[in-house]
Amino acid sequence: MGYAMHAYKADSASLPDELRPLFWDCDFERLQWQNDSDFITDRILTSGEWNALQWLRAKIGDASLREWLKSHHGGGLSPERLRFWELVLRIPHRIVNSWITRESRSIWRQRAAR
Repeated sequence: MGYAMHAYKADSASLPDELRPLFWDCDFERLQWQNDSDFITDRILTSGEWNALQWLRAKIGDASLREWLKSHHGGGLSPERLRFWELVLRIPHRIVNSWITRESRSIWRQRAAR
């Protein structure tokens, strides 16, 4: 899936059409960055491929992405994705460890591991 980021206006209220598959369960035309940025960020971080992640980084910048992850305590991302962002965004190792530990203790993670 290729993302034509050069064709997308960074200040656009709508999302690039290439992100549509990530939001298969939503009315994609109604999603707007201004109103739905938290949901959009979460979905891209948890399910997005490389190009979607690059679009998100270009849209909000690494500092804002780092703050989003911190304010959402890792956002429920998988340990693999959290380790990736730890390296890319230079998030302290101890913070990422705490997110992973917290997530592994959740009841849903424990049920899925059975």
